[in-house]
Amino acid sequence: MAELIVFFSREGNNYVNGSVKNLPTGNTEVAAGFIKEITRAALFKLEPVKPYALDYTECTNEARRELNEKARPEVKAYPATLDGCDVIYLGYPNWWGTMPMCVFTFLERFDFTGKTIKPFCTHEGSGMGHSEADIRRACPGAKVEKGLALHGADIAQARGAIENWLKR
Repeated sequence: MAELIVFFSREGNNYVNGSVKNLPTGNTEVAAGFIKEITRAALFKLEPVKPYALDYTECTNEARRELNEKARPEVKAYPATLDGCDVIYLGYPNWWGTMPMCVFTFLERFDFTGKTIKPFCTHEGSGMGHSEADIRRACPGAKVEKGLALHGADIAQARGAIENWLKR
């Protein structure tokens, strides 16, 4: 069974436990790294062609505008194929109750029929939001399993929670 970890993550200015902090590696990327260590699945990082603003508030405003416009920002690259890939671990920060819009861009590019999607997100209090339902709508032929919501501020200690989620 082939597995792939596809994720979007944002380093730099991020909201952590009530204040903005500069993160050298985004929380979702840290979680994706733990999943790679445990599963040995390949990693693929989604990167928008037009990077989000470095300033946290400006970035959240951009993200809200994209959500309201149902934008599909271009990404720099895609996996060459998902053929032979049975399980996709899909990681993202929870932005405004769902995934960043560039994750929708990725999901709408491929046919996920017969594949299992295991979503995981990082957040600062909003959990999975409605992202699982959004994935089901974007990928009607996929089996979307219960996601894992990870509190971003606690990501360094999240390996155990990730291991437990992967065993389900």
